[in-house]
Amino acid sequence: MKGSCVMVEYRIEALTGQTWGAFADLCERNNGAGMGGDWRSYMQRLVPENTAHAALVFDGDTAVGWCEYGTPAELPGIFHRKEVESAGSPLPDCRLTCFFVDRASRRKRVAVAALDGVLDLIAVAGGGVVETYPRELGDKKYSASFLCNVIRGMFEEAGFTYERFVGKNNCVMRKVIEPAT
Repeated sequence: MKGSCVMVEYRIEALTGQTWGAFADLCERNNGAGMGGDWRSYMQRLVPENTAHAALVFDGDTAVGWCEYGTPAELPGIFHRKEVESAGSPLPDCRLTCFFVDRASRRKRVAVAALDGVLDLIAVAGGGVVETYPRELGDKKYSASFLCNVIRGMFEEAGFTYERFVGKNNCVMRKVIEPAT
């Protein structure tokens, strides 16, 4: 029916040795999911050390999306790093640096589920200041494949506050996550 919306209930799991196969399958189904072979090899080395941080979104037994997070030391390679870090603000406890949604699952709120899930994982790990660098779309249209850190509106809906512009089309947003009790 035109205009109807089917609500899908997703399950969130951390990227671990047990979920690596589902993550690798997500990448394979999507031509690497924007991640080169070197990057995936790097992530695969981090999983046994419990230093690869990501929230995987599952629809049934299939991973349909993910969000990467970590400390600034773990994820130094952000766009506009010099501009972000030279503004005088203290570094966040955690960064959200990349979202990916399976082509067949786009426009089904998978990125929203990934954001909710990653914030829950951060709360369980002790919470803190979380920073992200979404796109400022304005009137421009972008292919979903170019929105690796989603758009500002999604973070505003989740309670993030706008800090400032960085680069040409991105901004810095922050949210304090309380530790899980």
